[in-house]
Amino acid sequence: MKLTKEKMLLISFMLFSLFFGAGNLIFPPFLGQNAGNKTPLAMLGFLLTAVVLPVLGVIVVAQFDGLDKLAANAGKKFALVFTLLIYLSIGPGLGIPRAASVPFEMAVAPYLPQGANTRLCMVIYSLVFFVIAFWLCLNPGKLVERIGHFLTPSLLTLLRVLFFTFLFKGNVDIARPQAAYAGAPFLKGFSEGYQTMDTIAALNFGLVIATTLRSFGINNENDLIKHTVYAGLFAGSILALVYMMLSYMGMCSSNVYTIQDNGAWTLRNIVYQLYGPVGAYLLAAIFSLACLTTCVGLINSISQYFSVLFKRISYRKWVFIIVLFSFLICNLGLNAILGISIPILNAIYPVAIVLIILGLTHRFNGGNKFAYPMVIAGTSVVSVIYALDEAGFSIGFVTDICKKLPLYSMGFCWVCVAAVMYVISLLAFKVKSKD
Repeated sequence: MKLTKEKMLLISFMLFSLFFGAGNLIFPPFLGQNAGNKTPLAMLGFLLTAVVLPVLGVIVVAQFDGLDKLAANAGKKFALVFTLLIYLSIGPGLGIPRAASVPFEMAVAPYLPQGANTRLCMVIYSLVFFVIAFWLCLNPGKLVERIGHFLTPSLLTLLRVLFFTFLFKGNVDIARPQAAYAGAPFLKGFSEGYQTMDTIAALNFGLVIATTLRSFGINNENDLIKHTVYAGLFAGSILALVYMMLSYMGMCSSNVYTIQDNGAWTLRNIVYQLYGPVGAYLLAAIFSLACLTTCVGLINSISQYFSVLFKRISYRKWVFIIVLFSFLICNLGLNAILGISIPILNAIYPVAIVLIILGLTHRFNGGNKFAYPMVIAGTSVVSVIYALDEAGFSIGFVTDICKKLPLYSMGFCWVCVAAVMYVISLLAFKVKSKD
């Protein structure tokens, strides 16, 4: 069975919208402003972790029919723990509250009247935000129509208007790269792609796309994978184009505005220069639409998973629970949420990348049952140690040993460990086969 071009377009739009949230808006312009004339190299690395890996993640999860089944190759206990950790971190524990708080903090709060109660305004904004998200998630069968027909086209229209206005009216002055990007812009861009959280999110969204395709009558495994690839490639192309547009604006503004803590400052300055005070409404609309669609996708996928894992609680009840918990966490404030995001991402992102790569090469492992548990175990250990070290917690001589690994200072020591563990798994498999 083959879907019509219109339905494939709608599914691709939905996948793009699920990916494109808070971080996707603020990190590319921030990268451009910091990387300056090294932006093309930095963006190349960024696109690998923010586009290529997420698309591959969606395909792999769809192929295995869920993250839990993919992770089960490393052991049932690991599958349960890792899946729960992924869903909680990308969901009510971090991802969803961040996506809800960012549009307010970056596009609403700066334009509130002087003396306004910011905390109260945040509560009201987040309440409206989550009520809309709750309503959209109540009927998952209509997500494609609601997101693909209205939300995504609206978002892309606003982004195009912003970019083309910048091309004709924007102030351009490109600076030299900041210290972090001067030496290895590609690797720095690669690690910055972590912040979008898209590779982790892909492990959730793969199930959403697979479920959506089945609702359209695509049940054959080969057809399911083929249509997932089509949707992934199209959505990934749109993502890459948007990222390049945003990073280009950041690069061109790198010597125009003072660098602050994040890319939202860059975007606000650009929008204000182009549209004046009216631009606040445009920015608020872009942030809100982008973050709303991502939240909807996360709530939907997590609710589906938990409704299967804990069958006594229905999908709708899980939607309510996740929305309520996310609302409460969201109102703790963006700084509190962002404060714990980097260590968590440093710990679980490499494991997610390795799991996707192992899933992609599953057919070529020749039945090597040692590959998944050994490679993931090695990657997990060094990733956690590095994350703790970056957060200011050292494990004595263990941390000292890890610091001697290649690329440790750049956060890529897990690459060589994963490679070594894979070679060891091959040797162990050969020995076992001879026995």
